[in-house]
Amino acid sequence: MTDLQKHHERVALLRPVPFEMTTQVHSPTDTVKSGKALSINISSGGMLVLMDHAPEVEQVLKVLVPTPTSLAGTPTLAEVRWTRRLPFGRQNGQGTYFVGLKFIF
Repeated sequence: MTDLQKHHERVALLRPVPFEMTTQVHSPTDTVKSGKALSINISSGGMLVLMDHAPEVEQVLKVLVPTPTSLAGTPTLAEVRWTRRLPFGRQNGQGTYFVGLKFIF
């Protein structure tokens, strides 16, 4: 499958996505951080979201994947594969980030 074919299976999906950070890569603690991200697109293998911080690559998140009805969502685990800071927004490490998530099955 080519990269172009992979892009075709993605579907635009602009919805708030609740998440919980279930593990910390470099500092495993019992604290769980939760929040909301904004989904940009989704495929069978993962999704692209916007977040107000950059989670660490390989960090595992529990995300509530949106379904066609706005009242339901499917909880699943996703691994952070990459992050990219948007070139505008707040300074001092604050800002908005694209975050690529891979679903863990």
